[in-house]
Amino acid sequence: MAQSDTKKIFFENLSGAGKAIAVLTSGGDAQGMNAAVRAVVRMGLYVGAKVYFIREGYQGMVDGGENITEATWESVSSMLQVGGTVIGSARCKDFRTHEGRLKAALNLVKLGITNLCVIGGDGSLTGANLFREEWSGLLAELVEQGSIEHQSVQTYSALHIVGMVGSIDNDFCGTDMTIGTDSALHRIIEVVDAIMTTAQSHQRTFVLEVMGRHCGYLALVSALACGADWVLIPEMPPEDGWEEKMCQKLSANRAGMKRLNIIIVAEGAIDHNNKPITTDCIKDLVVKCLGFDTRVTILGHVQRGGTPSAFDRILASRMGVEAVLALLETTANTPACVVSLCGNQSVRLPLMECVQMTQEVQKAMDEKKFEEAVKLRGRSFENNLKTYKLLAHRKPESELPTSNFNVAVLNVGAPAAGMNAAVRSAVRVGISEGHKMFAVNDGFEGFYKGQIKEIKWSDVGGWTGQGGSLLGTKRTLPAKHVGKIAEQMRTHNINALLVIGGFEAFLSLLELLTARGKYEEFCVPMVMVPATVSNNIPGSDLSIGADTALNAITTTCDRIKQSASGTKRRVFIIETMGGYCGYLATVAGLAAGADAAYIYEEPFDIRDLQANVEHLTEKMKTSIQRGLVLRNENSNDNYTTDFIYQLYSEEGKGVFDCRKNVLGHMQQGGAPSPFDRNFGTKISAKAMQWVTKKLVETFRQGRVFANTEDSCCLLGMRRRALIFQPVVQLKGETDFVHRIPKEQWWLKLRPLMKILAKYKTSYDVSDSGQLEHVVHNQPKDSDASVAM
Repeated sequence: MAQSDTKKIFFENLSGAGKAIAVLTSGGDAQGMNAAVRAVVRMGLYVGAKVYFIREGYQGMVDGGENITEATWESVSSMLQVGGTVIGSARCKDFRTHEGRLKAALNLVKLGITNLCVIGGDGSLTGANLFREEWSGLLAELVEQGSIEHQSVQTYSALHIVGMVGSIDNDFCGTDMTIGTDSALHRIIEVVDAIMTTAQSHQRTFVLEVMGRHCGYLALVSALACGADWVLIPEMPPEDGWEEKMCQKLSANRAGMKRLNIIIVAEGAIDHNNKPITTDCIKDLVVKCLGFDTRVTILGHVQRGGTPSAFDRILASRMGVEAVLALLETTANTPACVVSLCGNQSVRLPLMECVQMTQEVQKAMDEKKFEEAVKLRGRSFENNLKTYKLLAHRKPESELPTSNFNVAVLNVGAPAAGMNAAVRSAVRVGISEGHKMFAVNDGFEGFYKGQIKEIKWSDVGGWTGQGGSLLGTKRTLPAKHVGKIAEQMRTHNINALLVIGGFEAFLSLLELLTARGKYEEFCVPMVMVPATVSNNIPGSDLSIGADTALNAITTTCDRIKQSASGTKRRVFIIETMGGYCGYLATVAGLAAGADAAYIYEEPFDIRDLQANVEHLTEKMKTSIQRGLVLRNENSNDNYTTDFIYQLYSEEGKGVFDCRKNVLGHMQQGGAPSPFDRNFGTKISAKAMQWVTKKLVETFRQGRVFANTEDSCCLLGMRRRALIFQPVVQLKGETDFVHRIPKEQWWLKLRPLMKILAKYKTSYDVSDSGQLEHVVHNQPKDSDASVAM
């Protein structure tokens, strides 16, 4: 792979030579912890440090001996796809005592370890910070006991701590997502989707209990992702009389021809008097009041198990590398920090600030200040709650505003998982805002043919979990049919357009913007929501559908690699979708532990291919049994998948054999991931609220007239914020020939993938996390974790 120049090569200034780093997992396990351990070990070794495993968490640190072992590059092979933590985790009473921490300090000093990477929850990280604060005192005590030399106090004078939060509950303030949360959501949604089919068959009500003793994140987001009828969480106890309201809602849904009801309950759900609300209590209530056949399912530890999702592997890998960088940059005066995610950016936050805010949430709940607790959870949690309420509970007709505006929604381009969730959200938010919503079938082709009909609240019930596009989608652009489309706009009195789709949707808006000069019908607010597996839309770092495709590729790569277990050494060449955009190949490569990923954005030649083969041959001789190479479908006209397969087969003779797979349209299919369901739901809701605002602003003299650039926008996620950008301004950022943005954030992940595959390369740290402070409220237009 060709290596691009970077602004700043980190190992010139940040050598780990002479340093020892230890990594441990503590508290409850979470999927993705192994990916974090792997990244810490490999990045640590890459910079020249010694890296140690501390097995069984703090208990292993206290007991020492064989619990603290030196890690090698090979010792973390084949663990990326494994759930839980292979180095073990335990809750340790000994470490809570001074004597226990004294033993732990001695065990670390013996091996020269003064850098700790702790992966766990707030209890584990608080313990690490206490250990750091006591460190100099503990060393002085060890000198007095004669356990260590006085020289050791000066040599190992400071203990440096960096934390990563591993918790499926996502209950730690300061980070949008903790390691394991996305995988837990996958487990929950898999179960809910399966339960829905049996519930529908028998017209049953199901009450599901999910984890979250003190935090309702899993319950709330899974309710949003599956369109549950009711959700109960500890942060927002239901108002008095909720029992009657819930039963009315369930009854109304059945009357509206819905054959099932889903109620999701966090295990820590309470009422306003802090009295627990149990699943059995809800079941008895439904049976008594409605007589519905009701069943209870408690998911339990299923949520902790299984393979980590693509999101968790990427998150953990990025956090692991960032943790090592933070340890290399730390000084004696640097406070212990936690590596966090904000939007798609890595950030470092003072550990104790995060812990204190996390504790403030519980304090607010104990004091029955529930609204404050929701705000302290962060903007993302607050937005999830608002969006759920908006979409799940329909206001009576008498309470709805009457805007008399007609809004059309359509899908354009190739289908992408999550499109239906976006349409459902748009329709329901639009109706809540008082608009009349119209669905257009088959994109702009259906538009000019008049395939337009009003769509009601109940019409989109159950759409969230459906893959593909239920409205139908085509790649047809509007330019050739603008006259007919304008006529249909006039016939149905369409006052605004919401277009959900890929690059064709972006081109369509540009064409409609141009057509405003000839047809006043297009002088209405128009907004695009990006939805494509390729993730190639200018103006947005993420697109609906890309996460589902990533999970499909990652899962398939896992299975393909596993197929070679127990056989001779084998390399798999896998072709991914994406057009000219290398996002899927690169990020799936990071998630699946690929040895190389060939993409259009990073040109390569025969010398690069030869170097990759030699590198893989060397690794095959010494350690690994299976290799994985990804290739984006349009990465190079001449170096095709067949060519690369034949080259690797020939050059690897006697060392490994080759197999090739073209994944094809399986990447576009399947049920949407929790990430895509929620991203589609929330971004579409925000788009509809913008439409309402623009309709009010542009309504003059009995008609809507919008002809400014800012009335035709793309809503995209940029770094930490969701922002509306006029499509005309995005033209300069777009490579129209290859249908990709000129600058793409994920290219900075490529060196990380290479480093973890044992390539010597440059790594740009100019954009790495700087120590920031925890803030209670972000800017109004920011929703850092819009997706989740």
